Amino acid sequence: MSNKITITATVNAGIKKAWDYYTQPAHITQWNFADPSWQCPSASNDMQVGGKYSARMEAKDGSFGFDFEAIYDEIVEGESFAYTIPDGRQVTVVFNAIGNQTEVTVTFDAENQNSLEMQKNGWQAILNNFKNYTEEN
Repeated sequence: MSNKITITATVNAGIKKAWDYYTQPAHITQWNFADPSWQCPSASNDMQVGGKYSARMEAKDGSFGFDFEAIYDEIVEGESFAYTIPDGRQVTVVFNAIGNQTEVTVTFDAENQNSLEMQKNGWQAILNNFKNYTEEN
């Protein structure tokens, strides 16, 4: 896949908190959706190479939903991880401490069904939800 999209957010939280809130299922369910009309009612995260990540994403009105799943390829505890989703696309997430803040950068292979702009905006909205949730809790 040649089209890679990169999004980023600077979170007003230390790197350990940012890492924990990004990777722990109890937190993932609180921020992992692009729009307030959606929710993430369940998540699991076996964070080891070969381990599976799974998050249920669905519209609150029940009209649509899907399971986002991935298998971890690489993990550098507290710094970065990479995974592959079932269609073969790869995602890398990097945490970079900047003083008392953490820059979170997500790079992912684009899919062919939606415009690059739509994909970037959707993933950025989820990352912004993560930022807001982490800063408020």
